[in-house]
Amino acid sequence: MENRITSLFRNKEKNVLSIYFTAGYPELNDTRTIITVLEKCGVDLIEIGMPFSDPVADGPVIQQSSEAALNNGMTINLLFSQLKEIRKDVSIPLILMGYFNPVMQYGIENFCRKCSETGIDGTIIPDLPLEIFEAEYKEIFEENSLSNIFLITPQSSEERIRKIDSLSTGFIYMVSASSTTGVKLMLNEEQISYFDMISHMNLQSKRLIGFGISDKDSFVKACGFANGAIIGSAFVRALAGDSTIESKIYAFLENFL
Repeated sequence: MENRITSLFRNKEKNVLSIYFTAGYPELNDTRTIITVLEKCGVDLIEIGMPFSDPVADGPVIQQSSEAALNNGMTINLLFSQLKEIRKDVSIPLILMGYFNPVMQYGIENFCRKCSETGIDGTIIPDLPLEIFEAEYKEIFEENSLSNIFLITPQSSEERIRKIDSLSTGFIYMVSASSTTGVKLMLNEEQISYFDMISHMNLQSKRLIGFGISDKDSFVKACGFANGAIIGSAFVRALAGDSTIESKIYAFLENFL
């Protein structure tokens, strides 16, 4: 069976909307509701954050959501339990995003097998070194039909980008700037130069831009340079407050879709 990420990009070349949220936030059992409502709203791809106590690449909004989720009692084991029958309700691609330490403690083989059983299509593990993935874990991911998504930044060398392109089976995550998440996309000269350079490399992999996509304007701008964009901090921020999860999601996404 074709990987759902591959299928998505085959059927939709442009304006792919990916949403990130932290599992177990705002409440421990919100995970499944958030996923099902996002699909109903027309989101193309969902990145489910696995909370970690030291999320170094994340800005304050996602850090705070991660801390709250951990305090709520979220663990990788519980997350898999919450997602156990998610494929009865949801058909769009689902990706787990988090740091390597908790995944390693869970056991790489166990983690990949559990992803496959649950219907997870890919992972984003920013601090898993490319070389170690290729040498030690690539086969395990392939055996479980799991795409591992790599990040590139404005500092990535052409050699590294080409290596990532050759190893990618889902898409490449283009970090828009050298900063933590949550910083607004400014589209300055340096960013445009970086986006243009990537476009002219004629990579085989599809690309989504993340970091700083917070509203319709920044989403449209980012989509001009890639196949789509990822919204994280702005969506997580929108989940705070007293109204229902459903109403908060609908209110946030009506500006995008």
